[in-house]
Amino acid sequence: MAPFRYHQEQQPDMAMAGLPKSLAASQVRRLAEIAGLPEDEAAQLDAVASRYAFRANDYYLDLIDWNDPEDPIRRLIIPDLAELGEGGRLDASDEAANTVVRGVQHKYRDTALVLTAGTCAAYCRYCFRKRLFMRHNEEAARDFEPAFDYVARHREITDVLLTGGDPLVLRTRRLGPVMKRFAAMPHVRTLRMGSKVPAFYPFRILDDPALLDLIAGIVERGTAVYLMAHFDHPRELTPAARAGILAVQQAGGHVVNQCPLIRGVNDDADVLAELFQTMTELGAPQYYLFQGRPTAGNRAYEVPLVEGWRLFDTARRRCSGLSRRVRYSMSHTTGKIEVLGIDAKRIWLRYHRAKDPVLESRIFACRRDDEAAWFDDLRVVH
Repeated sequence: MAPFRYHQEQQPDMAMAGLPKSLAASQVRRLAEIAGLPEDEAAQLDAVASRYAFRANDYYLDLIDWNDPEDPIRRLIIPDLAELGEGGRLDASDEAANTVVRGVQHKYRDTALVLTAGTCAAYCRYCFRKRLFMRHNEEAARDFEPAFDYVARHREITDVLLTGGDPLVLRTRRLGPVMKRFAAMPHVRTLRMGSKVPAFYPFRILDDPALLDLIAGIVERGTAVYLMAHFDHPRELTPAARAGILAVQQAGGHVVNQCPLIRGVNDDADVLAELFQTMTELGAPQYYLFQGRPTAGNRAYEVPLVEGWRLFDTARRRCSGLSRRVRYSMSHTTGKIEVLGIDAKRIWLRYHRAKDPVLESRIFACRRDDEAAWFDDLRVVH
């Protein structure tokens, strides 16, 4: 069989889909540049943007209904004065403790996480790695040689997750050699890209056949490629976004979705059910629904665990069986803790992944606390 190559003529027809063709997003870096945002409000929010970085683009801002002050896309991308409140830590999951060389975290035996970029196409207000976008942060990899060397020496690593920041903000001529180098290691079987770009600006995928050829070539040589997409709300699934998912799939890549539960964005069972079911229909099923990490500036976006479980469970019961594979989890310093259920007295949990192998798959219970929003707020009962 002839090897697959994704070429421009195979791209979804944008004109037929009623979509514009665009080679580059128009970046918006100042709140005052946003036409839908009143001047006085933009001036107030500058104090937030000076602490926690703001960036957007015209494609994504066009998804906002500016007549709706509760619009979920606005909530996701436009700063909120509540972000200046106290509480939380910049490194809420203690990622520093898992950093082995600059840009590489090795928390679970078979998985290495590589911070490929210190920026994103735009910035979610609830981001748990907002520290990366602050001045003088030096966590993201610049020289990838130490990362290559570490993964090559640790043959137990079968899965490399490229994240950041966002790997797809890198040009393909920069990203390609990184992906190929990891994929060429015999023990690396899966290469993942964690990216919000399919939602923030799908034309990054659609207008770059070289990216799709890169994915196809890696898959042909025997390494699986997964795009870990980050759609938080069904309204992000525009025709262009759907075409971007399809393009990656046609190149031989797999697509799954993961996102946090966010107050004011998707804390609604109907919204979650629509997201889960639609992603299944697109062949990109929901992988995780994360509990928001208690990061500095994020308290206004928190949903308590008991409420979150009710929303998650209600949404899941409204979906087909294929959409019920999603897990509701916390990325805690000790591991990924899955919420299994809640009764009148207990919150039942399980280590889906554990930093300490002894804890792997352990089921345990905590005293029910309807106000708790994180594992550290709970009391384990023996």
